[in-house]
Amino acid sequence: MDRNQAEARIQNLREELERHINLYYNMDTPEISDYEYDTMMQELKSLEKEFPDLVIETSPTQKVGGTAKREAGVLVRHNVPMLSLQDVFSKEEVEEFVEEMQEQLENPEFVVEYKIDGLSMALRYEEGALKTAVTRGDGVNFGEDVTANAKVISDVKKKLKAPVEYLEIRGEVYMKNKDFERVNEMQELNGKKPFANPRNCAAGTLRQLDSKVTKERGLSMFVFNIQQIRGMELETHTQGYEYLKKNGIPVIDGYRVCQSKEEVWEAISFIGESRGGLGYDIDGAVVKINSLADREKLGATSKVPRWAVAYKYPPEEKETTLLDVELSVGRTGRITPTAVFEPVRLCGTSVSRATLHNQDFIDELDVHIGDRIMVYKSGEIIPKIRRVLKEKRPAHAEPYQLPGHCPVCGAKAQREKDNADLKCTSPNCPAQRERHIINFVGRDAMDIKGFGTVYVEELVRLGYLEDIADIYVLKEHRDDLIAQGVIGKEKNTDKLLDAIEKSKENDAYQLLTGFGIPNVGKAAAKSILREFKSIQNLREADAEALKNVNDIGEVSANCILEFFKDPKNQKIVGRMEQYGVNMESKEQPRGTKFQGMTFVVTGTLKGMERKEASAIIEQQGGKVSGSVSKKTTMVLAGENAGSKLIKAQELGVKIISEEELLAMLER
Repeated sequence: MDRNQAEARIQNLREELERHINLYYNMDTPEISDYEYDTMMQELKSLEKEFPDLVIETSPTQKVGGTAKREAGVLVRHNVPMLSLQDVFSKEEVEEFVEEMQEQLENPEFVVEYKIDGLSMALRYEEGALKTAVTRGDGVNFGEDVTANAKVISDVKKKLKAPVEYLEIRGEVYMKNKDFERVNEMQELNGKKPFANPRNCAAGTLRQLDSKVTKERGLSMFVFNIQQIRGMELETHTQGYEYLKKNGIPVIDGYRVCQSKEEVWEAISFIGESRGGLGYDIDGAVVKINSLADREKLGATSKVPRWAVAYKYPPEEKETTLLDVELSVGRTGRITPTAVFEPVRLCGTSVSRATLHNQDFIDELDVHIGDRIMVYKSGEIIPKIRRVLKEKRPAHAEPYQLPGHCPVCGAKAQREKDNADLKCTSPNCPAQRERHIINFVGRDAMDIKGFGTVYVEELVRLGYLEDIADIYVLKEHRDDLIAQGVIGKEKNTDKLLDAIEKSKENDAYQLLTGFGIPNVGKAAAKSILREFKSIQNLREADAEALKNVNDIGEVSANCILEFFKDPKNQKIVGRMEQYGVNMESKEQPRGTKFQGMTFVVTGTLKGMERKEASAIIEQQGGKVSGSVSKKTTMVLAGENAGSKLIKAQELGVKIISEEELLAMLER
């Protein structure tokens, strides 16, 4: 490669790596695997080594981490830099590191430990009391203050049993696989986008503005280093671990002290073999010098300490045969195809299944039943199909196509508008019954106070709820519910039954929202009921009349028509009418100042709640949306507005304050 080609390739790599660094550290939405990222970084390092005159200070090879985000918390200056580690990818590189340390130091000891896949956080204690928790941020100058969220993590100790004058420790905040699955299940039940992996979920959770959310999701933390200590002398890294353990602070599991390169490699190999059985993700093994005096002697570069390296395991993949594709229906109605293949052993565990996501993914791989496929584990945990070995394809194999109907209830399956997911269109599908009922009783729909997810699940399990209309006959089972303690004792049961009765008086748009018709959310339901005035009128409407409503297109209109055409839905709506649930629109716009305008309300307002602001806008004929797009007219932004404000600025959408909104009303 000549110099001109190298310069062009270096520029391309820098741009791509900067984009992926931003996605990983700042947005918590990585698009590529760690292995793919590491491969690109290694290529850039090699080219910069070959052409040193092309190295610049702002190159990704010269920087640490991402940036500190102001909207997530107050910026805090680092007392000790939170540097990254030098990555190595082969046994030879590990041995070179050990040999280099042995040349520079006298009989060095090495500690080999898991490299947890999470995000770094430093904890600062003064006289044994936790004072500050800081994220890595840019790694050198500033991190974000996340003290409030750190205090609700059970592994974070607020008081030390054996206090010292000052202690700063660094660890990895992560999410156990069981907690990640629980959080994603709740995301789906609440109609929110699931997290891609535990690391993303942990990063987003630690940066939450509401500590209650952080506590509910259940983060964990391992401490892997003492950054600074005053009031106590330590000679080795492992002595530090012993001190931390006495204080009840969790440190990295199963670390080993090694004397030779053979012992170091054996410890790395052991971690590699056992990683599949862990309850959390790791992304490598760390080799550290044990002596703290030796660490001080070796020092660090501007980016990495010279006394440690991180070994990255190559992605293990195996060849096997695709036997079948099984379909499952989640609680949101999403139909997920799963590849079933002959079992293979990967990262210490036997795997025989991997998700195929959707039809686009299947088409991209060109999947045929009977194909020979290459399977690997993403993040050393999740089995995935790397590619199809088309040259080994059996004769007469047919390409796989997802069916056009739900495998559980037989209803029509429809591809979602903005993505490739296939969904069952029937809200009465048994597979999504719980989620449909949770949506119905939720805040954006009928808003039945106290009717939580746990109660819904238990009432469905016991057979009291088979559809949303059954909610209004629960009062007939009052005595049984009290006797079984499903909702609690008499007081709690009556409180919930009273809330159910009160919900009968709700505005009809809330009922329409609760029906769970695809593409008809709260804002659309309000627009529809303003036009048609009642559920009865809506049932009799044709496609053209529906499409005349603001923001109701052909897809939404067809969904509404299909819903009211379904005999099961007709029966449910009829029963609700019989039980006295209001079918008439109550809310009428008081004016037209915001007619035809779409607002997004974000951040903390000074003089009113966001709900109040939304109501004011809607009373003047405006629409309130939950996300910013090119169709947004204005964004009403309060304090800590966050990502929606940034998106509005990027799209050039007008941003107004609370005072400006009120001034518009007065005009």
